[in-house]
Amino acid sequence: MTNEASRPDGDPAAPVPAGPTEPSATPVGRRRLGTLLLVAVVVYVADLVTKLLAVHYIDPADPISIVGDTVTLTLVRNPGAAFSMATGMTWLLTLVAVGVVIGVIRIGRTLTSGWWALGLALVLGGALGNLTDRLFRSPGPLQGHVVDFVSVGWWPVFNVADSAIVCGAVLLVALTIFGIEPGGGAAKDGDSRRTPSPETRKESRQ
Repeated sequence: MTNEASRPDGDPAAPVPAGPTEPSATPVGRRRLGTLLLVAVVVYVADLVTKLLAVHYIDPADPISIVGDTVTLTLVRNPGAAFSMATGMTWLLTLVAVGVVIGVIRIGRTLTSGWWALGLALVLGGALGNLTDRLFRSPGPLQGHVVDFVSVGWWPVFNVADSAIVCGAVLLVALTIFGIEPGGGAAKDGDSRRTPSPETRKESRQ
């Protein structure tokens, strides 16, 4: 015999709402965080290795030609942000990079969207790469100059970290424009996923 008191609206035909689903999302969030950190480490290692090779093999006064004068490997010490911007604010850029790293890791703990994890991973790996230069390269901590070595046409000289940051930022902007939320799914579908109210269920049966 059905206990009507257990029904939210006293209607024996009304389904009992499922219990909270938040705990089931925890493993997914952990997997996304693991993916985020793995991709970030790959980007960071690629940036670190290419910078070490650039410093060792490229003479600042003798760029290496890849495609004529259009694409070259040109060693540049950059005190500014990505693509040589804000060159007089190295210490501030260092603090901003630290804040970005902390923020991305905190957000990553709640992610269930793989695309958001990828975008944030690219930003995190790139931020860590340039942050390492600012902390450990000359002229000193918080003032270190970033190693840039890829020159393409009129574009400012850049590195792997710069490319990762820009690609990650573009991906995150695209996800936002198309309504893809960090928790997965499209923002416009949020209302349709809510549990229908008792009044709505009664109307649908009439």
